[in-house]
Amino acid sequence: MVFRGGGVRRGGFRGGRVGRPGLLGTVARTAVVAGTAQATSNAVNRRSAQRSAEQQAYTQQQEQAYEQQQYQQAQHQQQAQYPPQQAARAVPEPGDDLVGQLQQLQRLREAGALTDEEFATAKAKLLG
Repeated sequence: MVFRGGGVRRGGFRGGRVGRPGLLGTVARTAVVAGTAQATSNAVNRRSAQRSAEQQAYTQQQEQAYEQQQYQQAQHQQQAQYPPQQAARAVPEPGDDLVGQLQQLQRLREAGALTDEEFATAKAKLLG
């Protein structure tokens, strides 16, 4: 910029202080710095809370899986210890098909489930 008298002023602007900002500039700069710090702090806190929630959910999931595994193992052990009982055969009432009962005893003896002595004892009971 050229002034009367041929002098040139540096910076190309008129008036005002050079160097330090005014009160309003300082307040604005402080507000920007404080706002940035607050936003950064909030972002860090949010991320920390999110990580904590994810870790808690993962831990809870692992505990549930462990409990389920323990329950299943207990069930398998219990089933191995106490095999399911077969339905008891109905005891024939006296006077039911005597021939059928004798034939059943004969089949049991032939299959090896009854010895000759057991067969004779059961047959004697049936015949009275």
